[in-house]
Amino acid sequence: MSDDRTGDDGAAVVAAVEAVAERIEEERDHLTQLDSAIGDADHGGNMARGWAEAADAARDLDDPDAETVAKTVGKTLMGEVGGASGPLFGGSLVFAAGELDEGITSETAVAFAETYLEKVEDRGDARVGDQTMVDALTPAVHTFKKSIEVDDLDPIEALAKAVDAAERGVAFTVPIRARKGRASYLGWRSVGHQDPGATSTLFILEELLAVAAERLGVDVPEAAATSPTIPDEDPDEAGDDPAADPGDD
Repeated sequence: MSDDRTGDDGAAVVAAVEAVAERIEEERDHLTQLDSAIGDADHGGNMARGWAEAADAARDLDDPDAETVAKTVGKTLMGEVGGASGPLFGGSLVFAAGELDEGITSETAVAFAETYLEKVEDRGDARVGDQTMVDALTPAVHTFKKSIEVDDLDPIEALAKAVDAAERGVAFTVPIRARKGRASYLGWRSVGHQDPGATSTLFILEELLAVAAERLGVDVPEAAATSPTIPDEDPDEAGDDPAADPGDD
């Protein structure tokens, strides 16, 4: 993600795609292992191949804008990533890319994230608790939106909080039963396994954050998803008991 300080949104998106492709390749075996436990053991290979092709396609574009890069990547993923992941990751990206027609700002980034989530939910017919990528994506998008629109945070800090929320969402997939996709065929045997789609979603968000911070020349903040509008401490633990008489010493 970029803002008014960069001025080259298309190049920023290309850099992000290249970083994602490299990260997914690095995590190929890990994603395959996760998928072998509850799926076809093809998520790692499919995603690595698809993102490698997407990075090549993005690099071949001639001075593109952010919307064009995002649509090109989405279409490439649709064609190269097998199974349900192609339409989910790629098809949703094609739709969401339209939100970037005026470049990347805090406002268009929020709109992009919301549209992407909506399309993923519609295409996969999945909601939070189904043990899918939605379990990581939903808290990330909601946290990002609130951090920007309610808490008025810097975009990088908002994205860092979104990544933290996604990480918590990935952990959430482990103790729940899969209700969508091939993993749902296992019934209760799916409990105890981390969802590969949620995991790859987290990897993508982590790389978006790293590239955004690098291009803006700032450090990646260590930000918890907790909103600054919510107290981080329990009043009783902080020594401030709201039930106590104000006059008591």
